[in-house]
Parts: sequence; C-alpha cells; structure tokens
Amino acid sequence: QVQLVESGGGLVQAGGSLRLSCAASGFIFRVYTMGWYRQAPGKQRELVATITTGGIANYADSVKGRFTISRDNAKNTVYLQMNSLKPEDTAVYYCNAEWVAHGSIYWGKGTLVTVSS
Repeated sequence: QVQLVESGGGLVQAGGSLRLSCAASGFIFRVYTMGWYRQAPGKQRELVATITTGGIANYADSVKGRFTISRDNAKNTVYLQMNSLKPEDTAVYYCNAEWVAHGSIYWGKGTLVTVSS
C-alpha cells in the first residue's frame, strides 16, 4: 500500500523556520521525482519544489533562496526546509511522488503551515 505521510507543519511567526518531512512507503522511492506542493485557502494547488532521482532541485520563484528540498533515499524520506517564512506561505503542504515514465503519481494528505504576521 502506497503511503506518503507528511509531518512538521504548524504555527510559526513571520521570519521563522519549519522543516517538513514526508515519509514514503509502498513504492520504490529512489526512482521517483519527489516534490512539495501547497494550496492556500481559495487558491489552486501550486508547485513549491521538486527534486529528481539524481538530486537536482527546482523551486518556485516565490520560495527561491528561502526553501530547500532534500531527499534521503536510505530513509525513503523527502524534506522541505523553510526559512524566512512569510504570511503568504500559509497553506496546506502536500508531498508528491512522480515517475513520469511509468505514469505513476502519488499524493500525501497534507500538513498545514500557518505563518502569523
């Protein structure tokens, strides 16, 4: 059974930091591109960051220089270090796993991040 379980969300003041984790199971983690997406109230889900099987990271312009995505294939876990948080970063953050060649996409249930001003 495929599972993506996010953790690490919570309430933080503007300028603070949080580290999100996503523990994966039920699929071959190392062959999947992993990503973080977010959805703010009343808005569409948007890409935050992705990391390929080779460790190449890609970021949304809005988080470049503040967020860092990383993965640990030995632990089947992907992380999102979020620094200098802003109120506009408030959203539910979702973990994503994608294997384009295989047509497989998985989603976690999300973790809420709230940044107060």
